[in-house]
Amino acid sequence: MKALLLAGGLGTRLRPLTENMAKPMALVGNRPWLEHLVTHLKRQGIHDFVIAVKHYPEMIQQYFGDGQAWGVSIEYAVEKTLLGTAGAIKNAERLLGDRFLVVNADIIHEASLIPLLEFHMQHKGAVTIGLTEVEDPSQYGVVEQTWSGEIVRFVEKPDKSQAPSRLINAGIYVMDKEVLKWIPQGREVSIERETFPLLIEQGVGVYGKTIDGYWMDMGTKTRYRQVHWDLLDRTLSLPFAQKEQNKGIWIGEETVVGQGVLFVPPVLIGDRVRIGERSVIGPYAVIGDDCELGKNVRCQETIMWHGCKVHDAAQLKNCIFGYGLELGASHILHEAVMNRMAGGSQA
Repeated sequence: MKALLLAGGLGTRLRPLTENMAKPMALVGNRPWLEHLVTHLKRQGIHDFVIAVKHYPEMIQQYFGDGQAWGVSIEYAVEKTLLGTAGAIKNAERLLGDRFLVVNADIIHEASLIPLLEFHMQHKGAVTIGLTEVEDPSQYGVVEQTWSGEIVRFVEKPDKSQAPSRLINAGIYVMDKEVLKWIPQGREVSIERETFPLLIEQGVGVYGKTIDGYWMDMGTKTRYRQVHWDLLDRTLSLPFAQKEQNKGIWIGEETVVGQGVLFVPPVLIGDRVRIGERSVIGPYAVIGDDCELGKNVRCQETIMWHGCKVHDAAQLKNCIFGYGLELGASHILHEAVMNRMAGGSQA
């Protein structure tokens, strides 16, 4: 079975981090989330991928190529205009088999797909939507189902007291190719507002099944931070390339740690990092590869992408740094989100 990964999201709410990159390429634990997703699906037996790309497609294509380095096969469906979720699936039609998996590539999850696939085979409908339960459904499109799991309607952003359930679309679908005939070609089409209601109306069989495991939409800076804190706490158990030196302290290869450095777990330190003496790192710090931190640096609740440089006695708390940023000596930053390429910061 092929998996279609929808990687065309612009990531507006994550700017300036996503100013010059596709949103699914944002780092999660020092690796692009899209790479985590490919390897997660490979572990579940999926080896053939189609990646739907729109914004900065060359970044994804150059990084993954044909997928051979990951032991998988990757093809690409390029959107020339914005097509929406359903339009992106339609655009990839020629590359898909009779039954395929669709995954929204900017949702962080560790769902097991086998129960979803088994349920799809049992109910014999044309679509199975992976569902996840949320505490407050008023910010989402909520599903109403029959006892058999068939979805009868979507209720968009209902009042909490009037919501038919707390189950929402998790952005993971099993689809039979026949449903693509209901999606118009060459224009923007919303899968939740147009396609799924139409398929329900036509009686083709749209079912939903709750997925297990971690699920988080990383679309805001707050949730992006939370993904990393969950990762460090191992609530989200994505594998680290770095080795755990002490409990909650992961340090990469060729990293040089100065005398008197204190690591306050949990922390994740990448490869080839240099940390000056008497610095205090953590709790909740993720430092990317090839970063350089000076002496007496204080860094906590902060995510730093590859190639950053922080000079002596700087203090960082609850910050996110994009690639290659440099911070001067004795600077103090709190809740800054910065990207060198974008040239700006946001709290």
